[in-house]
Amino acid sequence: MAEEYMDWNVRGEYIENCNCDLMCPCLLGPRHPEHGRALAPPTLGYCDILSLFHINAGRYGDVILDNLNVGMTNHVPGLMCDGDLDVAVYLDSRATEDQRSALWEIFRGNQGGPVNRLALFVKTWREPRVADIEYRPEGFHRRFAIRDVMEVDVEAVPGRDVKREVLIDNVLHWACERVISAVTNKAWYRDHGFNWNHAAGTNAHYAPFEWNSKRIA
Repeated sequence: MAEEYMDWNVRGEYIENCNCDLMCPCLLGPRHPEHGRALAPPTLGYCDILSLFHINAGRYGDVILDNLNVGMTNHVPGLMCDGDLDVAVYLDSRATEDQRSALWEIFRGNQGGPVNRLALFVKTWREPRVADIEYRPEGFHRRFAIRDVMEVDVEAVPGRDVKREVLIDNVLHWACERVISAVTNKAWYRDHGFNWNHAAGTNAHYAPFEWNSKRIA
């Protein structure tokens, strides 16, 4: 019997930086034949990922989630296909208690959707933190930050037509299917005993995302 989940949906923009070279081998390399996770080793043998989800519009049952942010970090100690992820989630301080509870249910993967599939590969879930999350989209630049915790600044990779972003379509990514290729200007993270400093020029991307309780990665 299929599991019943709360009816919910969210759509907005996703931004990601990691410590791999451009382009990330986890994003475009070979895949495991059974579950589709990346087989290629990360550039440094491990992968540290900083990401932001800006929800333009969404709801969880009757709880409205419009214009809220969620930060997420993933430490992958080896191959993506081997799992053992260490994941931390940051919930928008502007959210009400009901909204935070709804966001945690979605981004912990408890109520279906893409994070439900990601959760199969997570070894450690950190307790969610409530934080002031800054999100700044400006042209082909994206920036997000949590004071004293993280800061990420990326910009789209220039293409033949400098007025258009470089798109990668039909990509095997857990959060979205089409990404805009980007490069890192600055990225750092200090929390949960981690101290990450990603060099300028490392891999990044941003993309629209649209999830619901029935969609899987």
